[in-house]
Amino acid sequence: MEKLKLQIYLIQTLCLHKKIYKFSLLIFLCSLIFFSKTSCSTLSFNFYGLSCPSAELMVKNTVRSASSMDPTIPGKLLRLLFHDCFVEGCDASILLEGNGTERSDPANKSLGGFSVIENAKRVLEIFCPFTVSCADIVALAARDAVEFAGGPNVQIPTGRRDGRISLTTNVRPNIVDTSFTMDQMINIFTIKGLSLDDLVILSGAHTIGSAHCNAFSGRFRVDTNGNFTLIDPSLDKAYATELTKQCPAGSATSTITVKNDPQTPQLFDNQYFKDLIEHKGLFQSDSVLFNDVRTKERVMEFANDQDGFFRSWSQSFVRLSVLGVKSGEDGEVRTSCSVIN
Repeated sequence: MEKLKLQIYLIQTLCLHKKIYKFSLLIFLCSLIFFSKTSCSTLSFNFYGLSCPSAELMVKNTVRSASSMDPTIPGKLLRLLFHDCFVEGCDASILLEGNGTERSDPANKSLGGFSVIENAKRVLEIFCPFTVSCADIVALAARDAVEFAGGPNVQIPTGRRDGRISLTTNVRPNIVDTSFTMDQMINIFTIKGLSLDDLVILSGAHTIGSAHCNAFSGRFRVDTNGNFTLIDPSLDKAYATELTKQCPAGSATSTITVKNDPQTPQLFDNQYFKDLIEHKGLFQSDSVLFNDVRTKERVMEFANDQDGFFRSWSQSFVRLSVLGVKSGEDGEVRTSCSVIN
């Protein structure tokens, strides 16, 4: 019954979109058929209802505690889920430590929130040993992080298993770089079974969090005499000038970070889309969403309708959270999230 409810829910999330393209529908239905025969069979809502009834509550309390002490935690946990799911699927492979693992790739060096996942795992191992996967903790923590930052509460299925493979060579071909063009981003999302609409919606994650200067410093230049040159004309000049103050010369590889959303950096809202319209998207990959005719209308819709964005986010977030989940012998339930059993 739980499996049937999950499949119906996933179909409904697609049908609720205002615009459904035939190609996207075909991809989704094909992936749903495959998913229902493999990964989906292991997932259900309230998966731990009998084996660990308080599992989700324990994760939520851990995230709440960490977020109350450090307001940057929600953004870090949400980003952690993206980097996990886009490489090897949502299997906590990003948590494995060691030379040559995903965490050792430079693109993942700035990731955070690991201690929150580890703390939640320690609590769960005390009350429900060998039961709750690290992959589920990552997904639940990201879900809870969005809620604590002011976003919607999303019901997601659980039952993911932890992967045993984590290779740095798998990172770059599977993640979106901040300098990507629209076509490059569409290619990555299509490979993952996500739609153009998902691309716009999930990019809204940048409404919270922060980025290092080297992620966007190529969009402008300041010479040794202090002369400013705007390299990317899609970026508001006044905003770019402000960014140069936050990222002075020589800071591109430093530890200096800048808030993704200059207006409401710690609030999960639709301000990100308003920023795009004002040409204040921090990354090149943000700006193209408003500059491209394929996504501009959707950006404007979300900028004017936060409730609509939240509804769409809830649907796309579920699809993100079930990418490439492991089942059966393809995975395990780690007793420690940083090493395989």
